Amino acid sequence: MLSSPIQLYKKAYSGLSRNSWYLCLVMLINRSGTMVVPFMTIYCHKVLHFTLPQAGYIMGFFGGGSILGALIGGKITDKRGFYYVQIFALLSGGVLFILLGFQNTFLSVAICSFILSMCNESFRPANSAAIVHYSTPENKTRSNSLNRLAVNLGWIFGGMIGGLLAGINYHILFWVDGFTNILAALLLLKLIPASTIAKTIKNTFNTVSDPAHKDRIYIAFIVLVILFATCFFQIFTMQPLFYKTQWHFNESYIGLLMGINGLLIVMFEMVIVHSLENKRHPLNYICVGVLFVGLAFVLQNFLPSAKYSALIVLFFITIGEMLAMPFMNTFWIMRTTSGNRGSYAALYTTAWSIAQIMAPIIGGLAISFVSFDLLWWITGGICLCASAGCILLYRTNFKNKLVPLEETVF
Repeated sequence: MLSSPIQLYKKAYSGLSRNSWYLCLVMLINRSGTMVVPFMTIYCHKVLHFTLPQAGYIMGFFGGGSILGALIGGKITDKRGFYYVQIFALLSGGVLFILLGFQNTFLSVAICSFILSMCNESFRPANSAAIVHYSTPENKTRSNSLNRLAVNLGWIFGGMIGGLLAGINYHILFWVDGFTNILAALLLLKLIPASTIAKTIKNTFNTVSDPAHKDRIYIAFIVLVILFATCFFQIFTMQPLFYKTQWHFNESYIGLLMGINGLLIVMFEMVIVHSLENKRHPLNYICVGVLFVGLAFVLQNFLPSAKYSALIVLFFITIGEMLAMPFMNTFWIMRTTSGNRGSYAALYTTAWSIAQIMAPIIGGLAISFVSFDLLWWITGGICLCASAGCILLYRTNFKNKLVPLEETVF
């Protein structure tokens, strides 16, 4: 009986390519230094003395840059390949994170945040295309989950260490974030040399395929992703502020919560995905996951301001995240070819970037004019609508149909 869980974990991680593991390691190094964005609203409000709406607008500038960066990154990825886009994004992002730490006016922080996000976010469509390139149809969800594992393992270190460093000096966060970006770029150059990439992706960019914006089902899916992501981003924008100002947690405990979220995902997501992959349509899992996240936000209006309450909220968010996000990636991947993967990845990344703009603005306005209570009711309601949309999309286009998902592209 003791060997059964061990075998389950072995099966969950088996069959993935060496380069998939290399990409995982690069992502781990990069995300281990992710310390600026989770604490940016607190930094702007407490250190730079911006108003709450101004802090929200700064996060909106991050989102604006993300949209442009994702579109540019996806376009270049389809035309030239994913390799050098990743290298440029990591190197430029590293330098700009350090530069951002020297800005102290609203205008300079906003401009630097926009340019940084534009460069940094061009990494995502290229990285997504690289992950798909090194996976098989059977393990594509697990390959993306492996990448998410690296992201969340990085959150464990980045969130916890970031919380400790923020308690000492916020400016240290910018240096650590910048240098880990640069280190990740150098590691990618070392582990997967450009010469080996050129051989494996030969002629794939000449494939003629329709871009993502012509796929009507995918556009509907993107709208649902925006709704969900607008709520989900409250975890990184307004929820830390809620914990700080309403529940009176210190930065160290806020960082610890982020670390626990990452740890749970590292421990269980690959096994869950291995158990569920290819058994039901991705939209079925997504709708349940979105509901869990919405429930977590609403619970904050009923639970007392205690540390165990935050752990309960964290549990529901983590379950929802593990069910929704891996299969969101599966959905868009299944609709792509080698010739249009960059455009699909770019549109998916853009959805999250739009949400990154909307989330802090909606959150900041709701808090300023009413209260945090209204914000959590709004996010719960939006998640409910997004979940219902997933059910409708599935029943309208895929239920009882034998046509493979990838053949339904318009």
